[in-house]
Amino acid sequence: MQIQQWLMAKPEAQLDYPFGPDPAVFKVQGKIFALLFRQGDTDCVNLKCDPQQAIGLRDLFAAVTPGYHMNKRHWNTVKLDGSVPDGELQRMLDHSYTLVVRGLRLAQRRGLEARYGRSALYGSEA
Repeated sequence: MQIQQWLMAKPEAQLDYPFGPDPAVFKVQGKIFALLFRQGDTDCVNLKCDPQQAIGLRDLFAAVTPGYHMNKRHWNTVKLDGSVPDGELQRMLDHSYTLVVRGLRLAQRRGLEARYGRSALYGSEA
C-alpha cells in the first residue's frame, strides 16, 4: 500500500502493532503520528491535525471525519477510497508528522533537526 510507504519514509518513522494485528501504528520518537486500519471494507488512516484545519477538511472532503477512537478535536480519520487526491493526502500526512515532531521535547526535536534538517521534518511548515 502506497500510504504505508509514505508513512515509513518520514525520518525515524517506526511501525508498531501495540493493539494486535490491526491497526498499524506509526510513531516518531515513541509518539503516534498515524494509524492505518480497516473499517468495514475500506482502508482508513487516522492523522493528527490542527483543530481549525480539521474542521475545514471535514467540510471539504466526505472521506474525512472526526478521528475514530481518537481525540476528535485533534485527529481526523481519512477513508482511503480514492476521493481525497494523493497530493492532499500527503499534505495531511506531512502535517500530522510535523505536529507530532513539534510536540516532542526540545532535546528530541533538536536531535532530529541535527540528523535530518528542518525541511525534512517540517517541510513547508518550517
